[in-house]
Amino acid sequence: MNAHTFFSGLIVFAEFAACTPLQMVTHRVSSSESGVPTGRYELDPHHWNVSFDVDHLHYSRFLIRFDKVTGQLDWRPESMSTSNVRVTIDASSVNTNVPLLDRMVKGPDMFDIARNPDILFASTSFERTGDDKGILTGDLTIRGTTRPIKLNVTFNGHSVDPLTKRETLGFSADGHFDRSQFRLTTWYPAIGDDVHVAIRAEFAKTPALQ
Repeated sequence: MNAHTFFSGLIVFAEFAACTPLQMVTHRVSSSESGVPTGRYELDPHHWNVSFDVDHLHYSRFLIRFDKVTGQLDWRPESMSTSNVRVTIDASSVNTNVPLLDRMVKGPDMFDIARNPDILFASTSFERTGDDKGILTGDLTIRGTTRPIKLNVTFNGHSVDPLTKRETLGFSADGHFDRSQFRLTTWYPAIGDDVHVAIRAEFAKTPALQ
């Protein structure tokens, strides 16, 4: 266990210990966007998941996740319709659970992390499809190539987190893109072209400057 993981664990434990059982039992999350305070929110470093999965020889879909992601959400008064989000994925943090494959995916035939260290997403528009749902369109950049992508987003709710005491928002999202559009054609057709993106994320309000 490295020092970062150890101290992060201590922080989470301390936050949990400071929360009473009554606070945990009575915690409620509102599904209404109207009550969310405007401002900048940061991706909670402990509560998120970003993964890609692709067809593997038609047997199953192989899961690839990332271990280092940062993100910022600017929440506007008009809620999801005018808010925007930016996400940076450290491409070197790709985790296939197979060390040899990790090295191959990081190499010049795939992500080429030496020249393209980050995978980027920046939202450009939002189309509402339900009370708490919509289609988020944004620019995805992989290996120096930028293409539009659509994500089906669900707003899970918001409240003050009983552990951190900060306003927190929860989202789920998923979408698809063709990896060939990003010059990622290695191993095709054994490995499929369609990439499914799955995202689970919590954003905490950035503390005001003192």
